Amino acid sequence: MLFSEELLGAMECLLFVAHEPLSVKRLAEILELKEAEVEELLDMLSGEYEKSGRGIQLVEVAGGYQVCTRPEFAAYVEKLYKPQTQALSRAALETLAIIAYKQPITRAEVEQIRGVKVDGVINTLMEKGLLEEVGRKEGPGRPILYGTSNKFLQHFGLKSLDELPDPEDFVAEAGDAETAVEEGESR
Repeated sequence: MLFSEELLGAMECLLFVAHEPLSVKRLAEILELKEAEVEELLDMLSGEYEKSGRGIQLVEVAGGYQVCTRPEFAAYVEKLYKPQTQALSRAALETLAIIAYKQPITRAEVEQIRGVKVDGVINTLMEKGLLEEVGRKEGPGRPILYGTSNKFLQHFGLKSLDELPDPEDFVAEAGDAETAVEEGESR
């Protein structure tokens, strides 16, 4: 189907000004198009970015689409913005991983897995918007259930939780690293 340059430009504007990824459904509502037409427009826009070698690209992330800078130009963007973002601590990453793989999960269940209190870590992750309350567990006290947010998906560049690496891969890699260390010691 042929689309006008105006529609392509309108979509590009929407993706540019949006603070979060826009779903095909939302774009279809705004542009008053069918979802299949929006998908075709997204393919066209992505293709134009690819073939022209622009500094931006169209990325599918967190259940939607977003215009982002290309990774090869990150050094220039960093010079402009000099990011002051703090890396997540090991405790935060461990807690986040447990929640990502076991969600929905209560604070007590996370503490049981980690073997330490996680109140502060969960509060920090909630403040950063990486976690959210997703409900309450049935039972005494009806504890809060936690899960990851769309911001988590954005932060880690995931389309959905299905893209999380298989935990068994980590066990295999850890075993390979141990074997390599042992072999190095026996030489």
